[in-house]
Amino acid sequence: MPDDARSPRALATRLLSLLDLTSLGESDTPARIEALCAAALAAPVLPAALCVYPEHVAGARRQLQGSAIKLATVVNFPDGGGDPARVERETQRALAAGADEIDLVLPYRALLAGDAATAGAVVRAGRAVCSDGVVLKLIIESGELGSAERIRQACAIGLDAGVDFLKTSTGKVPVNATPAAAAVMLDAIAEAGGRCGFKAAGGIRTLADAAAYLELAEARLGPGWADPAHFRIGASALFGELVAATS
Repeated sequence: MPDDARSPRALATRLLSLLDLTSLGESDTPARIEALCAAALAAPVLPAALCVYPEHVAGARRQLQGSAIKLATVVNFPDGGGDPARVERETQRALAAGADEIDLVLPYRALLAGDAATAGAVVRAGRAVCSDGVVLKLIIESGELGSAERIRQACAIGLDAGVDFLKTSTGKVPVNATPAAAAVMLDAIAEAGGRCGFKAAGGIRTLADAAAYLELAEARLGPGWADPAHFRIGASALFGELVAATS
């Protein structure tokens, strides 16, 4: 990044535009999601998307209607089950409620058990339901996969199925996004031509945390690649710091 783009204000402004503002708490209520939508709409730079549980999609859709903020939700979450029919049902319901983007959990336990076929079938089921214009992000749960070899295998399944983003984590396991896992994922994306995007999520709480992933992406795919169509940060705690840093 050029020096002026590294200033805290410029960096915060850019990262806000790349943020999937997320609320996936077990205690989420309609009132909490309403407040989150209001905060997103009032931000000095609109976040790329708002990510909520499926039961909150319809309410968030009403609030975000007419704005440029995309609405994301989660499917097969957080367990990463191996049932393609479940994924189809959950995805169809989410889209009917008004979701623009689907964050789908890979059956990572199946992959760890050597069952790549089940993992692939679930991802293809999600892709089949997501029509043109619906963004599909594949959560590979990199911290549970552990090894670079398994991470590369998960990325290959997603890339072969035509997902729009590879995402690190659910945020619900002990090890979530790490720079080491992100580097493996970004290398896989670069080797595939850079058409697929990357999303880091889980444990990203500060501007410095987020900036590290942005720098990794730019080092591998070039300074013009990390736009909202190719790069996202999924976080909740980060939002306040980014807003404050833009003032």
